[in-house]
Amino acid sequence: MRKLYTTKSFCVFAVCTTLAFSIFLPTPAIAQVAGASLSGTVNDTSGGPIPNAEVSIENLATGVTRATTTDKVGYYTAPNLLPGPYEVSISAPGFATQIQRGITLTVGGQQVLNFTMRVGTVSEKVEVTAELPTVQLTSSDISAVVDSRTIRELPLNGRSWTDLAILQPGVSRVETAFRAAAGTDRGERGFGTQLSISGGKPVQNNYRLDGISVNDYANGGPGNVLGAALGVDSIQEFSVITSNYSSEYGRTSGGVINAITRSGTNDFHGSAFEFLRNSALDARNFFDVDPTTGQPQRSPFRRNQFGGSAGGPIQKDSTFIFGNYEGLRQAKGVAQAVPVPSNAARNGTLYTVPQSSCAGVFSPPTGACQVTVDPAAAKYLAFWPQAPASAQPACPGSSCSDVAQFGFAGQQVLNEDFFTTRVDHRFSTHDSLFGTFFYDTNGYSGSDPLNQVLSGHHIDRKAFIVEETHLFTPTLVNSLRFGYNNVNASDNKGISAVNPQAADKSFASTPGQNAARVSVAGIQNFNGGVGSIDFFKNDYKSFQVYDDAFLTRGVHSVKFGVAVERLHNGITAFGNPAGNWIFGSLQNFLTNVPDNFSSALSSATARNVRQTIFGLYVQDDWRFRSNLTLNIGLRYEMATVPSEENGKFSSLHQLTDAKPFCGTSDSFCAGVAPLFSNATLRNFEPRIGLSWDPFRDGKTAIRAGFGMFDVLPLPYMFAFLQYRPSPFYNLGAVSN
Repeated sequence: MRKLYTTKSFCVFAVCTTLAFSIFLPTPAIAQVAGASLSGTVNDTSGGPIPNAEVSIENLATGVTRATTTDKVGYYTAPNLLPGPYEVSISAPGFATQIQRGITLTVGGQQVLNFTMRVGTVSEKVEVTAELPTVQLTSSDISAVVDSRTIRELPLNGRSWTDLAILQPGVSRVETAFRAAAGTDRGERGFGTQLSISGGKPVQNNYRLDGISVNDYANGGPGNVLGAALGVDSIQEFSVITSNYSSEYGRTSGGVINAITRSGTNDFHGSAFEFLRNSALDARNFFDVDPTTGQPQRSPFRRNQFGGSAGGPIQKDSTFIFGNYEGLRQAKGVAQAVPVPSNAARNGTLYTVPQSSCAGVFSPPTGACQVTVDPAAAKYLAFWPQAPASAQPACPGSSCSDVAQFGFAGQQVLNEDFFTTRVDHRFSTHDSLFGTFFYDTNGYSGSDPLNQVLSGHHIDRKAFIVEETHLFTPTLVNSLRFGYNNVNASDNKGISAVNPQAADKSFASTPGQNAARVSVAGIQNFNGGVGSIDFFKNDYKSFQVYDDAFLTRGVHSVKFGVAVERLHNGITAFGNPAGNWIFGSLQNFLTNVPDNFSSALSSATARNVRQTIFGLYVQDDWRFRSNLTLNIGLRYEMATVPSEENGKFSSLHQLTDAKPFCGTSDSFCAGVAPLFSNATLRNFEPRIGLSWDPFRDGKTAIRAGFGMFDVLPLPYMFAFLQYRPSPFYNLGAVSN
């Protein structure tokens, strides 16, 4: 059992894709903080280093400037810069000032920019306008950036920015079809896009927004019921790390998707949009036919996405704000054809029952078995709609059947509203602060296969992030970040009755409930009245604190930090609340001879799961040679054993014989002891990598790495085991 919770992923030279030639694929590296880093050397024309040169790095969008100096070997570094356009100015006594324009820093990127200065006076200026090289020369990470232009200008069906992740090598979508109507399956796996990165499971990925984790209760990514993550206009850019990430990254053994929100600038910018999809504008799907007549038809469909964004200065060069709103309204018709009892069967006349099995009067001339329909079954027949005369089987005859086809076009309706606000403020040249808040609410409803009950999903997502960056010295920078992530989701909950009898408690098999579920072989199952089907509720909260420090000492760029995350998840599972009848045949149903009945004997109660994740890391990017950087790091990360605040986790302590449950002997007894012994206390994760520029021209990089990555035992792993464990939940069943 212990190995289950200490699963490790290994990334080595020969196994992972660690040898990469960046002349074919630009791959900027990523840091745990969302900011970018700029570093390089300042030399004279003979190649000698220029110490104490003043480096001024100005964000052209906001006017904010970061100042630093070169050390004794002419090296400078500026970590945690806001992604965007920059201008760098280098000045030193006896040399002409050099200004580099056309610099664009990306989310978490570690960019190298070297300078060669010529002799002259400080008043002389040498201006250079050129794009930075796209080859990453300082990190062994295998990653790629999706920039703001790509995010906003590529056509996206549903405007989901996470869909762009599959453009990167090693990333594939696990599920391509929308299956929101398939019961609880979608919600149990999380509603976000299911991505496999470098062959890993979707639950092994970590989604980060402005430096905090925004995974949901199932450890999936952000998204609405359709699997789409709205807010394209609020995302500045994002990156995807597929392998070999450094010790800064924890909580994941798969890939990392790292996004940053847009910030305001010194110029006011705004936009508004409306996207429309409508069945009147669409061609008919080849397989789209009327479920009753079989004739071609175009199912109704309407989708409107609208909204706008705006950003600008509150105080020029100091305080900025950006806001975004997006709304989604969708109604989609889904043609369905389901088997229901024929009109003859409703009256007790069955043509496909052998004489030896007939429970009534068998008529040899017609081959019909006439049974007496039980009053309880006759009452429940109201939940199977009658098929039209054209869909009734011709009996007696070669195509005779007891089943007819009922067709209808069900409506899947989705409404969503998404908000984002970000504020940036610079207190001084040494202190800056930003805060981000987003809120996403969306609800989905759709009818069951018999069009009796509307059920659906509802998701509320919200997050708040605040980060303060302080420059103690030009070579020591600290970033302190707080985050709160909340996902409140109800999965497959009954909403209202299409057929009023689905909310009539006189149909109840379990006191206080509506009609029970009924499963009958050969016809479409009835999922029960309102609230009768299995549904789940999750109230997931994550409280996060990070502190990351950046220290430069000669050829060493050292990063170290700590991360603490407290997880709260309130889980409530309603399983079989109204009961479930199972009939082996249509005849048994009409005569009320069930095979089995089961029902919950106690009401569902919440499981309030608690867990803490703690991480500590150190990372040294060592410029071993001017064209060779070694990335050496170590991370320690542990997670406490998940617990339930009211002691409602059930664990089987011992099992030596079949003695009574919790009787005089404790050899077979369930209780509330810890679920398992905590093996994560030994989770030490070394990371080693290199980046080599063999030709010293900045155009080719060879990278390689090795790392160990732990799969933490997070609450989602135990959800199905602890929703309804004995002795806190009881289910009764009777078989005939």
